[in-house]
Amino acid sequence: MQAEFRTETENILSNLGKIPELTFQEVALSIFRLQYKHCNIYKRFCEALKVTSTAVQELKDIPYLPVDFFKTHKVTTGDWDAKLTFKSSGTTGQDSSHHHIKDLKLYEESFSEHFNLSFGTAEDLCILGLLPSYLEKGDSSLVYMVDALIKKSKYTNSGFFLDDHNALATVLKYNEENKIPTILFGVTYALLDFVDFFPMKLHYTTIVETGGMKGRKKEMTKAEVHLQLQKAFSLPYIASEYGMTELLSQAYAIKDQKYHTSNAMRVLLRNEDDPLTVLDSQDCKQNAQTGIVNIIDLYNIYSCAFVATDDVGKLYSDGTFEILGRRDNSDIRGCSLLTV
Repeated sequence: MQAEFRTETENILSNLGKIPELTFQEVALSIFRLQYKHCNIYKRFCEALKVTSTAVQELKDIPYLPVDFFKTHKVTTGDWDAKLTFKSSGTTGQDSSHHHIKDLKLYEESFSEHFNLSFGTAEDLCILGLLPSYLEKGDSSLVYMVDALIKKSKYTNSGFFLDDHNALATVLKYNEENKIPTILFGVTYALLDFVDFFPMKLHYTTIVETGGMKGRKKEMTKAEVHLQLQKAFSLPYIASEYGMTELLSQAYAIKDQKYHTSNAMRVLLRNEDDPLTVLDSQDCKQNAQTGIVNIIDLYNIYSCAFVATDDVGKLYSDGTFEILGRRDNSDIRGCSLLTV
């Protein structure tokens, strides 16, 4: 069984880089069959829905595992020891999601490829992180990603800034004076705290807001947050990152509120009243559709690649999407900025 599992996963991993030569659906269906066979909790979930592996012939047929299963169960495909376990930030009194990682190189490959396509190579950028609440926990997938990008950067002033806003302001001013292209990843409340004391005109810096008020400030819409940051930094736009502990891939919105996914990630929508009714981008040719976000992440080969989130989204015909808020009664998470 282990030898069979290794062979199957190796074949799928070799195909990840062949998209779109191989269609996304071909790879996704091969991962579905693998996970139906080797991910116990996912197979039990499918069986509870009376879905067999042979019944799934296209993306819309695939069952999507509710994201809360990452809190209550060990979601792993295959039998292996985790190299690292990422945990969601959550809020006080809430259970955290656990994402067990078998292969960190796979995660690094995922985030590096899409970051480079979205912003340019990390080596040629100064990478800064203002992620205090995530740094304090120490088991954040976001912190791991930003730290890896920092280590790739050729600029020695790349790094994290916990609460030292003076030091961050000094680095930003230096980079601006020296025309150094800079990416600043910032949790929302920390960025708002920073600009209260250090508004400055930026030309060579891109702000990437990662979400997250965590009860630290009055809830604001994403548009309100971005407008405040744009004015304080004299920037034409604020970029956003959409990521989750339960995913190894991210999506980025650069100059508008529409998130673009990598080749290994796909967003679909489900009907809140009928969660088995799923829409894809082909259903949005006439008009963008709104629903609850389902995500396929092909890099989640060792956990579950098919995740039903609690985020309300709008999907467009080109596969881009917006996040409109959270489904009622769902936990507050880092990506939970309201937009309506």
